[in-house]
Amino acid sequence: MANEIPITVEHVEAIARQRLPKNVLDYYASGADDQTAVKRNRTDFDRLYILPRVLRDVAKVDTSTRLLGHTYPLPIGIAPTAMQKLVSGGAAGYEALVLTVDTPVLGNRLNERLNPLVLPKGLKLANIASLYGQKEGNPTSNRTLMNARSAKEATEILRAMGDQAHSASLTWGETIKFLRQNTSLKIILKGILAPEDADLAIEHGADALIVSNHGGRQLDSAPSTIQALPEIVAIVRRRIPVIFDGGIRRGSDVFKALALGADFVLVGRPTLWGLAFDGRNGVETVINILERELSRTMALSGVVNIQNINQAFLRHLEGGRLSKI
Repeated sequence: MANEIPITVEHVEAIARQRLPKNVLDYYASGADDQTAVKRNRTDFDRLYILPRVLRDVAKVDTSTRLLGHTYPLPIGIAPTAMQKLVSGGAAGYEALVLTVDTPVLGNRLNERLNPLVLPKGLKLANIASLYGQKEGNPTSNRTLMNARSAKEATEILRAMGDQAHSASLTWGETIKFLRQNTSLKIILKGILAPEDADLAIEHGADALIVSNHGGRQLDSAPSTIQALPEIVAIVRRRIPVIFDGGIRRGSDVFKALALGADFVLVGRPTLWGLAFDGRNGVETVINILERELSRTMALSGVVNIQNINQAFLRHLEGGRLSKI
C-alpha cells in the first residue's frame, strides 16, 4: 500500500497509519473518552443527502471563494494543528491569530494516557521551552494534569505548573480586548459550538469564528460540528465569516458544509496524514483530492460556483423519507 498513489483522503490516512509510531498516531487520531464525538463528526455527514439538479450547463465549474479580503482557489484551508514536526520537518507562516477557546483544560484523551506522547530527541515546544525552560523530551505539564487521579493530585500539579497551565480564566470581557490591543492581525475564535457564543463573538469584535469541537478531543458529549453549524449560521446572519472544522474527508463533505451556510472549511487530521505520507507533496495530494471531489460533486449537483451552493441541494432522512433541511 505504501507504494500506491492514493486517490482518496482515507487512502492517505491508511498509509500514514502504517508509518507513524503508535504514540504519535494516538496523539493525532484519538478523541476524548469513548471517542463518540470523533465518530459523530464523520457519521453525521452521512445523514445528509445531496439532491442533484440536472440539465444545467456545468462545463465550467469555479471553486474559488473570498474570505477576509482574500481570494482562494478553494473554500478549503488547513486547520491549526499542534506539533506538526512529529510527521514533518517543515514550517508555515500566518496572517491571522486563531484563538482556541474550547481548551480551558485538556479533554480526557484515554489513548494518549495509555500511550503517552514524549517528544523525540531534537523536538520541543518552542514557546514553552523559551518561557519556562522545558526539558527536551518531557511531556508538557498540561498533559501531566490530564493523568491526575484525584482532586488533590490535580491541585498539586496545577500549583507546580504556575503560568504553564492552560488558562481556565479567559473571559469574553477581557480576552479579545487584550488581543486587539496587542495585534493587528485578524482575530479568529476556534471552538464555537453554541449559537449564543457565536453572537458573543460578534459582540466582542471577532473577525471570524470556527465551528469546531476540537476534532472530538475535548468534550466527548458535544455535538458534531455539522450538527451545530445550522444554528450558528442562523444567528450570525453573515455578519462575520463562519468557518467549519471537523470530519471533512470528502469533497462532498465540503459541499454539505457550504450548503448549510459555512463560508469556508478547514481540514486538520488529513493534512497531518499528508505530511506523514510525503511531506509538503503529501499535503498537496490531500488538497488536490478534495478539489477534484468538490469540483465533481458540484458538476453532478448542477452548481457552477461556490456562491450558489445552498440548503436547497440538501435533504435528510426523517421517518424513512427524504425531507428538506
